Amino acid sequence: MKIKWLLIIAIVIMLTPITVYANEQTPIEKLDMISDEALQMMKFHRYEDAKKLLDYFSEQFTNIYNNNHSFTMDELRIVTVSHDEAMEAAVNSSMEYEERVTKMTKFRLVVDAISTSHQPLWIEMKESILTAFQQAKEAANSGDSAHFHTNFNTFLSLYNVIYPSMKIDVSVENIQKLDARINYIDEYRSEVVNNMKSQQELEGLETDLKDLFENMDEDEADPSLWWVIISTGSIIILTLSYVGWRKFQAEKEMRKNRSRSHKD
Repeated sequence: MKIKWLLIIAIVIMLTPITVYANEQTPIEKLDMISDEALQMMKFHRYEDAKKLLDYFSEQFTNIYNNNHSFTMDELRIVTVSHDEAMEAAVNSSMEYEERVTKMTKFRLVVDAISTSHQPLWIEMKESILTAFQQAKEAANSGDSAHFHTNFNTFLSLYNVIYPSMKIDVSVENIQKLDARINYIDEYRSEVVNNMKSQQELEGLETDLKDLFENMDEDEADPSLWWVIISTGSIIILTLSYVGWRKFQAEKEMRKNRSRSHKD
């Protein structure tokens, strides 16, 4: 019986750190939560509340930075710019609702990008972006200039939403490669529609976009999962050991009984 209770206690002790880890919130995770709440306030037209949350975010971000958190200069610049745009959206009553939400969404995605090392939120826009681009490419291939312009503009609008957060997670080389293709297509739109050779740039950009999202999808598993794997393995080993011990004790008892029976 003592062994059984020791096993239960051991399991509880090993599982306890998992619960504590799940409930703890790092300063960066707190920033992520604040940005999400600010976006929700913006969506519900609660602009004053959104502004208060952005002010609170600024205070917390400054405290983290002053405590020597290792933000890169690019991260600082991107967060600052996106925060300023979100604040403008919160206080500018003449700005259209859709634009206000878009600016706050860009800020939300940026904060998520600095707070997580795997599966950032911005890749959730993969399907929308690729669909808009595919429709633009099909219009160009068929010589439909009007639909090409409309769909390519839609693609650019969606792409610009994730662009700041992309710059946090994607290498400078890949960003520059995408920029070069997009700028060329945007500048020479009429040529892309009417020239088959120029349409190769569309094929190249489509490949680059798919590679971008696929590489982010293939991110490594959360390192914190290793603790779960190790703990679970330890529990299984302990359980099997206990079962083996019980089986040994049962067989030992059976041998004793047989021995007594023979003596009798």
